[in-house]
Amino acid sequence: MTGAWRPLGVLTAAAALGGLVLGLVYGAGDGLLMGILMLACGVPVILAGEALVRRRRATGSLRRQFASAVGLTVALVTLAVGVVAVLMFVSAHDALVMAMLLLLAGGLIAYTTGLLSHDVIAQRDAAEGARRDLVAAVSHDLRTPLTSLRLLAAAVEDDLVDREERHRYLQQMSVHIRSLSSLIEDLFELSRLEAGEIQWSLAQVRIDDLVAETVEAMRAQADAKRVAVQASLPADLAPARANPEKLQRVLFNLIQNAIRHTPMDGSVTVLAKSNGATIEVEVADTGEGLPVAERERAFEPFYRGGVASARSGDGTGLGLTICRAIVEAHGGTIWFADSPGGARVRFSLPQA
Repeated sequence: MTGAWRPLGVLTAAAALGGLVLGLVYGAGDGLLMGILMLACGVPVILAGEALVRRRRATGSLRRQFASAVGLTVALVTLAVGVVAVLMFVSAHDALVMAMLLLLAGGLIAYTTGLLSHDVIAQRDAAEGARRDLVAAVSHDLRTPLTSLRLLAAAVEDDLVDREERHRYLQQMSVHIRSLSSLIEDLFELSRLEAGEIQWSLAQVRIDDLVAETVEAMRAQADAKRVAVQASLPADLAPARANPEKLQRVLFNLIQNAIRHTPMDGSVTVLAKSNGATIEVEVADTGEGLPVAERERAFEPFYRGGVASARSGDGTGLGLTICRAIVEAHGGTIWFADSPGGARVRFSLPQA
């Protein structure tokens, strides 16, 4: 019962205060009686609660634990109040009314607790499922390059390859190491974003200049795949209030993702417009697009639609997830817009 000392101490202090108040108004005798009655009502509830906590695993599910706690508390309080009513010579009529009101209060508490416990359990199950999926996806993405690194390192260490082959193996090892580094950095950044550990300086950002700079930086990657990348922005586009480095990270991720899913001789276009108090930016491609049912899940970590839902291919699988976290941290939203062909990812930012 070591955990009961603190609540018992609080109860004793409350009983002393209640007795003092009643004693000042009605006399010392009534004050002493009030303190004793408060202790008589509270101590059994606290001790029973501590016993229930120690045996909560044997009680069963979380919902059953809630129900047991509420039922035990109501029963003990009703019993204690009944004893108090007898000691205070309350009439049978008044005692019955008091008991019925207590039972009604207990029923209402049980109902409210049941609603809250249902939501808590649902949220817990959803969070646990998301955690398991994330661990499985991360494990998959770590296992593949680590296995390759182990085999390549063993071949080099055992002198199973000649000088030229050793150099090629070392290049492959470097690729896997960079892939692991990118994955770990993205995971750290995502955890900081979701935890709200953000200290960004916001400024007026010229979207047209930032888009032009980003498109130019991605042109070599696009040319290598024979994908045309272009920007189509109005000349009078208002500036946005954002962090330029993080906003450029969003553009990089979206354009790179669009290039990756666009076939040769396809195109990627970046558009933007003012929409009242916000600026909307869109990255559209002529790739295979994404079914409507999968658009929301596309922003989940490591999600890939269709038969490739298990992680595969280039990238860390966190690009769209990080984009959503950055945009929402700016007070904006990001979504897949309807498109007759290809994919159109659109996000909004506050206008400066």
